[in-house]
Amino acid sequence: MKNLIDKLRNTQNLSREELLILLKEEDEETLEYLRKSAEEVRIENYGKDIYLRGLIEFTSYCKNDCLYCGLRRSNKNAERYRLTMEQILDCCKQGYQLGFRTFVLQGGEDNYFTDEKITDIVKSIKQNYPDCAITLSVGEKSKESYQKFFDAGAERYLLRHETADAEHYKKLHPKELTLENRMNCLKNLKEIGYQVGCGFMVGSPYQTDENLVSDLLFIKKFKPHMVGIGPFISHKDTPFKDEKNGTLEKTLKLLAIIRLLHPKVLLPSTTALGTIHHKGRELGILWGANVVMPNLSPTNVRKKYMLYDNKICTGDEAAECKYCMEKRMESIGYKVVCCRGDYKDFKSFSREN
Repeated sequence: MKNLIDKLRNTQNLSREELLILLKEEDEETLEYLRKSAEEVRIENYGKDIYLRGLIEFTSYCKNDCLYCGLRRSNKNAERYRLTMEQILDCCKQGYQLGFRTFVLQGGEDNYFTDEKITDIVKSIKQNYPDCAITLSVGEKSKESYQKFFDAGAERYLLRHETADAEHYKKLHPKELTLENRMNCLKNLKEIGYQVGCGFMVGSPYQTDENLVSDLLFIKKFKPHMVGIGPFISHKDTPFKDEKNGTLEKTLKLLAIIRLLHPKVLLPSTTALGTIHHKGRELGILWGANVVMPNLSPTNVRKKYMLYDNKICTGDEAAECKYCMEKRMESIGYKVVCCRGDYKDFKSFSREN
């Protein structure tokens, strides 16, 4: 089995059958070899620097009805809110003073926030903080919309593909959402010149190891700049409320495999990992991740942005979140750095030409 891990590290290439074997591996000594290999590759590419992203959850309204998400439009118990431009800029001001140089604007697919509104927000942030990167995570849009956001100053876009298997995709989403359109959006984002992030839930309902291998092969082919994965965690007000949560062990294993498959990738250790295990985010770093995303959202709305149950850090101030994260990373021998934290060797040809 160590030969397979070495092969993956040296060639960034395994067959579907080999990836499936590695994914099913449970021997502790072999898994520690996988972890150590991933950590070494991450250090080769990014040292022991951990990049900070300031997360601003600016709207909890969503027109979609995804079966796993607490923000789904059918959830009548969800508390909805929208941040104003002033509130968003205030989050950025506070974040900038704390050393954040990337802001991630994340929200449900909220038709209130038209292309013009999002463009105005991006332009305002860029005008006030020209040395900062802006990441958007606002779902499926037209290529024209993505271009407008890019031209306004957005440089990164996160859009989890959720699963690379069309049949599995149908079991997680309403019929109006298709894997074909999701993949087309990712293709458009890359063509425009964004640093693009995809990703998936680990242990989502109906997911098989074969599905996960398809996800890994998609990542290998697509070569995203960021990959966001985290364990599936159920929400009490969704059709999947009684479904079993994803596991820490499988999520960590997949983080390591992704790091070896795509050595330069920006790989977050997510809040969901910290939710299922009190040291989850530290473990994610030790298994190959190199990004953390403390929350800059106002404390009075954090409990309302519930994608899943028992989400951590819903009551902390931004300064508390950053201080806590710094201490957590220092405890395992890493350091949080105050910089944009771009994908290594990335060049946005669309901007330059």
